[in-house]
Amino acid sequence: MAALRIGTRGSALALAQAELVARALRGVDGGDEVEIVPITTSGDRGPGGDKSRFVKEIEEALLRDEVDLAVHSAKDVPTELPDGLAIVGVPARADARDAVCGAGSLGELAEGVTVGTASLRRRAQLLARRPDLRVEDLRGNVDTRLRRLAEGTFDAIVLAAAGLERLGRADEGRVIDTDVMTPAGGQGCLVLEGRVGDEGVAQRCAALSDRASFDRLAAERALVAALDASCRTPLGVHATHEDGALRMDAFAGLADGSWWIRDTLTGPLDDPAAVGQALADRMLSAGAGDLLREADAAST
Repeated sequence: MAALRIGTRGSALALAQAELVARALRGVDGGDEVEIVPITTSGDRGPGGDKSRFVKEIEEALLRDEVDLAVHSAKDVPTELPDGLAIVGVPARADARDAVCGAGSLGELAEGVTVGTASLRRRAQLLARRPDLRVEDLRGNVDTRLRRLAEGTFDAIVLAAAGLERLGRADEGRVIDTDVMTPAGGQGCLVLEGRVGDEGVAQRCAALSDRASFDRLAAERALVAALDASCRTPLGVHATHEDGALRMDAFAGLADGSWWIRDTLTGPLDDPAAVGQALADRMLSAGAGDLLREADAAST
């Protein structure tokens, strides 16, 4: 049997995530060979472009039958997939929270210190809570960002806790509670993307998929889609199972922290996308549409 080819970005984190999936797939049906195929994306070449810049070239390889499966960080995947492709699995979610590196907590940061992040969502929430901070742009992979922190370029940086964990560096960060900083939609989740009609791959991936994680991701993606968010809009959303219901928390704000909206909604577990849509409707009624349009215009 030919090896199952997994397409992924070539960063250390992306390769670590793909290897997690590869190991799991090898255990599904007795250890068939699985090959990881690194692919350079537009997002790897530099900033700019729309949200699809981290997945576009991998999806094109999937459609050309150059790989059989794509493994993505869920937060990088646009809410509309190309024709012919589908999400075929969502493994159990890792920690969805953000983490601060260089301090025990955000509250411990001294007034006026410099915090690094490439995320407009993190910038907006940092400045909404701590307008005294100097938040500066920090790009590069996780290792590069941690090295710049160690070199003293920044007093602290904020990263995804899941990325630190998957790289074996979880002890270098302190998680930030979601009531302090709402994560990005899909943060901590992996998405397995395959070709429509490829039942063999779909069945193997279904065995790895976690229903609770799948449903939480569906709710978050529904809200992102309803708010027409992009990589230029500071938006956070986090869904959890709580007391037999689906709880969703969301944040939308300007990158300078001057205007923001937070809301929470609880709904039934059996229709997660509807809960996401309902929370989006409430946020739109509170002015989130105008807020996000202003944020998008300011970042272009």
